[in-house]
Amino acid sequence: MAPQRNAGAGAEADLPEYAGHYRLESCLGSGGMGVVHLARSTSGLKLAVKVVHAEFAKDPEFRGRFRQEVAAARRVSGAFTAPVVDADPEAERPWMATLFIPGPTLADQVKRNGPLAPAELRRLMAGLAEALRDIHRVGVVHRDLKPSNVLLAEDGPKVIDFGISRPKDSELRTETGKLIGTPPFMAPEQFRRPREVGPAADIFALGSVMVHAATGRGPFDSDSPYVVAYQVVHDEPDLKDVPDNLAPLVLRCLAKEPEDRITPDELMRELRSVAASYDTQAFIPTQRTVDTAPRPEPRAEKPERRFGRRLRRRVGIAAGVLGLVVGGGFASAQLLGDNSTPQDAAPRTTSAEFSSWEARPQANGAGMSQCSYGAGKLFCARPGLVFALDPSDGSLLWRRPVADVRKSGPPVLSGGLVQLLTNGDRRLKALDPASGTLRWQQNVPANSAVDYTGSMLLLTGADGTVTAVDSASGRTKWNHSIAGQSSPTFASFAGDPVAYAASPSLDGSSTRVAGVDPDTGAVRWETRLNGILKPIGTSGGSVFFLSLDSATGDARAVVRYTPESGAARRVDLPVPRTAAEATVHGNNVYVLAAGGSLDAVGMEARKPLWHLETSASRSSTPVVDSRHVYFTAADGRLLAIDARKGRFVGQTPPRLGANSEVVTTSPPQPVLTDGHIYAAAPDGTVFALDARDPSTW
Repeated sequence: MAPQRNAGAGAEADLPEYAGHYRLESCLGSGGMGVVHLARSTSGLKLAVKVVHAEFAKDPEFRGRFRQEVAAARRVSGAFTAPVVDADPEAERPWMATLFIPGPTLADQVKRNGPLAPAELRRLMAGLAEALRDIHRVGVVHRDLKPSNVLLAEDGPKVIDFGISRPKDSELRTETGKLIGTPPFMAPEQFRRPREVGPAADIFALGSVMVHAATGRGPFDSDSPYVVAYQVVHDEPDLKDVPDNLAPLVLRCLAKEPEDRITPDELMRELRSVAASYDTQAFIPTQRTVDTAPRPEPRAEKPERRFGRRLRRRVGIAAGVLGLVVGGGFASAQLLGDNSTPQDAAPRTTSAEFSSWEARPQANGAGMSQCSYGAGKLFCARPGLVFALDPSDGSLLWRRPVADVRKSGPPVLSGGLVQLLTNGDRRLKALDPASGTLRWQQNVPANSAVDYTGSMLLLTGADGTVTAVDSASGRTKWNHSIAGQSSPTFASFAGDPVAYAASPSLDGSSTRVAGVDPDTGAVRWETRLNGILKPIGTSGGSVFFLSLDSATGDARAVVRYTPESGAARRVDLPVPRTAAEATVHGNNVYVLAAGGSLDAVGMEARKPLWHLETSASRSSTPVVDSRHVYFTAADGRLLAIDARKGRFVGQTPPRLGANSEVVTTSPPQPVLTDGHIYAAAPDGTVFALDARDPSTW
């Protein structure tokens, strides 16, 4: 739908009232390419809508460039950009809607308040390096990074305007058309070899942006774009007034030859202490602080106990999403929330009795541990090792070498034994929880999904046949298909004895859902619901689902179904969420998506309750209690959000491993039980904290 024009007189007559279905409320800014408007979605979400000037809308070359911008912005939407909500590059006046991000541009900030302070400069450099790393990883080169294209949001910098030249921003032309970029922030190769521009050009621009942030001018300064172009290619940069500890890094960014420039990963290593905590410290209010000592190396057998230790950190967040998918299924049992404490759990202790701890059960080795709670113990696995910890102090109870453990979930206590699936030999192993001794094992057919429900293991074959194995003995209890389920995937949830089977229709228009008795395979109830549905939890006799787009797999809505009454309720998400996972508490659902979007959805209120952009594209599946939402970031931080208000509450320091340039794509889900929370980090540690007051972490 083309933007609809205002019928008024004068200059305002050319300003549209709508772009697609979005009513344009006010003008946020205007540039050579178009106008950016503040708008709202139907659900009330604030948007920034860019509408192209009519004169450029008639230019086929410009339209093609705008299509490229939309495609690039969609690819990198997430932690360091304004996520794309909707766009129509084919409209009479092309437009693109992104989430509105409050905060000034770097250009405006420097113009109004002068150069940034040294600490802010270091954090800005680390944040932009991390942003460029993620942008380049999806194959995008920005080519126009400059202060007006950096938004200073409260949770860190956002890079905007991907791949678009602004015809009125530059008078320079190439032989084939308009130059892509803005001269004071362009790399030498953009003038000399514009068709050979690669990611290193963005690093050069980063260096120029840092000089501007530190001094209020660029490293090459002239009123004439032609003079600036000559200086960029031939002259040395002017780094006067750039802080001494940053000047060498800025100089490496501004090397004349692309191959001589520092890379984002190298830059982050140089700024590691800042880069790891950037999005928790920049441009946001300071939280309660106390002095801390450096964190000593943890011990394996006798982990350090911490009495009353508080960490000096400012609050930020990183949340992403990855489901706890077991062999193709949706969930595993005995991962406990605040309302799901097993009968054999350790006795409840008060906050005063519990001290935080951390442990490293294996001195060497790669990979974050995956843990679950049961029988009063923490059961964890990492590549080549399964082990048990005492949750009260982190002491090592036992450990056992194994073939590579599946990467989709931790060991699970089922039928009184610790169950795990090893990838190396595709074998199910059942271990004694007290000693780690092998009780039984059996092969798993290829392409079979493994799901745990109560005291049963459900193995679903490629043909849809389900085999139920008694977790305690390893004996087969039943073997047959589930009525009405041609190829079911199972989900089970702590405290609920039912296994939930879901089979989407071939055309994606509906999903057949059934409640199955895992002891017999009998179907207790079944129904067919619209759309492709993924079970995410149960509460109060209802089952909750994410409704997924049949083409993209993006989550579009939350659905609640109550088997007793047959009532179904659907609440749309503000915008579709990519790679979304969710957790349920009462009648509220918390949805985390790739790129860091976090939505709270109230099923009784029939609407989204709040939304938070968390600025981290890689995080664990969340856990939630009545007060907080918790999740682990890829750098090993554990973070907490106020579940009622959607505000940052607390976090731990990062715990990066030795190979810190390797990014963990799927951090393990933390374990929440009995008022305590347990998490793992890339440095090999497992750690525990009191969950009731994250502001003291």
